[in-house]
Amino acid sequence: MRPTLQARGLKESLLQYLSTTYALTDEGAREALHRFLGDETSGMFRGPYLRIRTPFTLAGEQWRKHLEWQREGFRPYAHQAVAFARLTSAHGHTPQPTLVTTGTGSGKTESFLYPVLDHCRREREAGKTGVKAVFLYPMNALATDQAQRINDLLTQNTELAKLSAGLYIGERAATQYEKVRTRRSDI
Repeated sequence: MRPTLQARGLKESLLQYLSTTYALTDEGAREALHRFLGDETSGMFRGPYLRIRTPFTLAGEQWRKHLEWQREGFRPYAHQAVAFARLTSAHGHTPQPTLVTTGTGSGKTESFLYPVLDHCRREREAGKTGVKAVFLYPMNALATDQAQRINDLLTQNTELAKLSAGLYIGERAATQYEKVRTRRSDI
């Protein structure tokens, strides 16, 4: 299978589909639509583009010294291990401001979430209660997705069993979780 031939065939099929779907009776409008859809530089379709992405590098075992709690079977990428080293509060380390910018599916969430959960677990074991972290998300859908991820971690890891979280997206979220509080009054 040749990608360029596949892309060209797909483009032609879509052009034909759109032209017949919007079967305009005015000849000028029909030609304008076809020109717009088929124009190589300003039309609907551009490319094809080839995107080659190298795999993320796995971290060595040195990452383990930064987190006292570690999810079983988890092996971080190198950029996550760097974030763990900067964000850990273990062994008296002061967390440092950290910005993680990597591609989709690279584990950005784990880069900050695991050090926070590790810190919260340690604080809870020391008898310190109360809010330890606040995550702000730009959309309710993203906050809800992350709440599910946090709930899964809190329910599936016995070391995190004493922790709870809250999801504030109004008076009460539609979804209920075992370890994530969703009622404003509970939070």
